[in-house]
Amino acid sequence: MNIYVGNMSFDMTEADLRSAFEVYGSVDSAHIIMDKYSGKSKGFGFIEMSDDKKAQAAMDGLNETELKGRKITVNKAKPKTDRRDDNRAGGGGRNRY
Repeated sequence: MNIYVGNMSFDMTEADLRSAFEVYGSVDSAHIIMDKYSGKSKGFGFIEMSDDKKAQAAMDGLNETELKGRKITVNKAKPKTDRRDDNRAGGGGRNRY
């Protein structure tokens, strides 16, 4: 299961994140999203756990708990969607008659 972790401290490392979740079971991966220009954390990341029951226990146990001075938000990650809205007609601007 892919788990979203938000409102993280900007100085949290992937090792810190992994270790918080390993209390609940085996962690396949821990990834913090970084700003591509500054190289600094964006304050959120993802955990991958293969055991869904342990992943759910981790979400229940860690959501709204404090890590490194910030109360984190933990929930099931939503699949990434295409940023384009294919239902839109045209590309903005004013009426063109």
